[in-house]
Amino acid sequence: MNACGNPAGIHLLTLMNLRNLIIVLLLTVVACQQPETGDYSGWTTYKGSTENIHYSSLTSIDTSNVTGLQVAWEYHTGDVDTANHSQIQCNPIVVDGILYAVSPRMKLFATDAATSKEKWVFNPFDTLQGSRRSFFIMNNCRAVAYWSDGKDDKRIFYTAGSDLYCIDASNGKPILNFADSGKLDLHLGLDRDDLKNLFVTATSPPTIYNDLLVIGCRVDEGQHAAPGHIRAFDVRTGKRRWIFHTIPHPGEQGFESWKDTSAWRYTGGANAWGGFSLDKKRGILFASTGSASYDFYGGKRLGDDLFANCVLALDAGTGKLIWHFQTVHHDIWDRDLPSPPALVTIQHDGKPTDAAVVTTKSGFVFVLDRETGKPLFPVAETSVPQQSDLTGEMVSPTQPIPQKPAPFVRQLFTEKDINPYLPDSSKEDIRKRWLSYKTDNMFNPISLQGTVVFPGLDGGAEWGGPTFDPQTGRLYVNANEMAWVIQAIPVKQDATSNETYLDAGKRIYQANCMTCHGPERKGSGNFPSIVNASTKYSAQGLDTLLQSGRRMMPAFKQLDEQQRKAIASFVLNTADQSKKYIDTAEQRQNAHFTSPYSITGYNKFLSKEGLPALSPPWGSLSALDLNTGNYAWQQPLGDDPFFAGKSKQPTGVENYGASVVTAGGLLFIAAAKDGKLRAFNKTSGKLLWETKLPAPGFATPAIYAVNGRQYIVIACGGGKINTVSGDSYIAFALPVSQ
Repeated sequence: MNACGNPAGIHLLTLMNLRNLIIVLLLTVVACQQPETGDYSGWTTYKGSTENIHYSSLTSIDTSNVTGLQVAWEYHTGDVDTANHSQIQCNPIVVDGILYAVSPRMKLFATDAATSKEKWVFNPFDTLQGSRRSFFIMNNCRAVAYWSDGKDDKRIFYTAGSDLYCIDASNGKPILNFADSGKLDLHLGLDRDDLKNLFVTATSPPTIYNDLLVIGCRVDEGQHAAPGHIRAFDVRTGKRRWIFHTIPHPGEQGFESWKDTSAWRYTGGANAWGGFSLDKKRGILFASTGSASYDFYGGKRLGDDLFANCVLALDAGTGKLIWHFQTVHHDIWDRDLPSPPALVTIQHDGKPTDAAVVTTKSGFVFVLDRETGKPLFPVAETSVPQQSDLTGEMVSPTQPIPQKPAPFVRQLFTEKDINPYLPDSSKEDIRKRWLSYKTDNMFNPISLQGTVVFPGLDGGAEWGGPTFDPQTGRLYVNANEMAWVIQAIPVKQDATSNETYLDAGKRIYQANCMTCHGPERKGSGNFPSIVNASTKYSAQGLDTLLQSGRRMMPAFKQLDEQQRKAIASFVLNTADQSKKYIDTAEQRQNAHFTSPYSITGYNKFLSKEGLPALSPPWGSLSALDLNTGNYAWQQPLGDDPFFAGKSKQPTGVENYGASVVTAGGLLFIAAAKDGKLRAFNKTSGKLLWETKLPAPGFATPAIYAVNGRQYIVIACGGGKINTVSGDSYIAFALPVSQ
């Protein structure tokens, strides 16, 4: 027997000197705690494996030679759109030496993974007509999926716009016997008959289990959202095989958690937009869901709102629920679970234990038994503030708070956290504003006075998800810390007598557009100002945009022609003041289900100079030992050059995407706003190598080998948070001579 199971094995070790004894024991512990059971030498699926752990067992590049990395190739897609801040968030996959990925304008391409020589390109733009052609130009696709029958049938699946495409991997042509001539409309099969005009797409790729194609969806985050039900389709035909209602229908488990028994008819969201992880051996599919709509007001969806904000374990073959764990009850803070759980094996109570680990926007880590969903570390239902000044709101009296591990980010913005590097006048202005907001509890309800949402709408953890090292049992989390201010504002729903088109346009704008573009149309968060929209759009052009959507903006097909004309009259200021607006019976019925509140925008808490009100770090990287629940190290990720010479240590910067970890002792990550790809020693956190990318890599790297040569490739799309846009993928490798 080996030393893992036979204490007598220690007898031989006692003959060694103390130094060697310690080394051997440490190596034994590492080897015993997490044997590698899968093949992690390739990158044939999103994030490297169906366990969603971002791990590569390749060792050619290690801590001793990583500084020798050079550019092996760069592939330009040729369709960057700098004017509209195009992006690439794609994690490429590599199958049989061929790399598959997408461009900023959603073209699917195949290249030689060793040279980047192009093999074929599929452009879905050519298959569409009319307003649908512009919808997905700036949509995001974070990966594609590959399936083969083991013979000649090889398929790539990915989503552009509201269509899931099935493409022949050998030639880039649609496989015409799948769904409708090679594409499947994601509006279909959601078990509601009012969804054809609502926003439905998918940013994450489907997960393939045997001959099933399982997919989640991205839906509108506003008041007229489609439900985020999880569906499985036949991988050959596109026929729906099963559905799990994330907003339960009458008679289904979880239906009782909604006080309004008709909520399932009109409430949307609760969507698994981050994709899935899959335990192939057990046949269990894992999903993490987002909040129910409307994000910031729950008066129309009272109750705990299952299965929103849940980790779900489903039978992958049938879609039947095995267990669920809700991380936020009755979410009114947009605290979606941003990524599916990482499926890991850790040492717990002295034995190997399979777990599902999910990281959250709040900065919590939930470690759940993979088969039962029970927390492996204590979680306490904790009383939270309940007094809301929004009529009809009923806040959950408690929220689940992990007692261990500790949060990986700050969770309160206190007065001492005001940015010390701001000018004195700005610091005083921030302090006055901070005093006017609700700040003393991370679960303060959204309010009319303004509530600080922290660690932010785009943080702590983001959609890239955590990385797990099976050699050591460590979980790596890159996170954002940025305070946002969400302020509710009442909105009028129904038309009044003698209302003009301009009046109606303002009312409809407040209900549908103000959340993103703000009450003064000056923009908020990542959403642009439309104050001067008349210089860019005609009335017809704006009407087309409202019907098609673009990038972060969903289509507003639920608005009829009269409503769209009213919005145009307000935004473009083209209305005839004497023309009267009369709403329809259908509009009045829709208003009954519409929130009586909107928000003044997705507003970061910034100084008058546009700098963070919060002290750094604004981005971080943490290494958490899941065997103990303690952190091995934590440090800022990236550095803002604006504060060079002011801050004594790196400030950290906002980051999107995730890291990958290797058996060669390295952790690679781009993600940061400062546009660098970095390699860290995974044990100590020491920075070993970095390089400047042509545009920020807001994506997750892929690691693979061709003919024995190891590569690291990253999409350089930029575009987010006012960074330069790019159109390239860059691969790094050691020189051939090494």
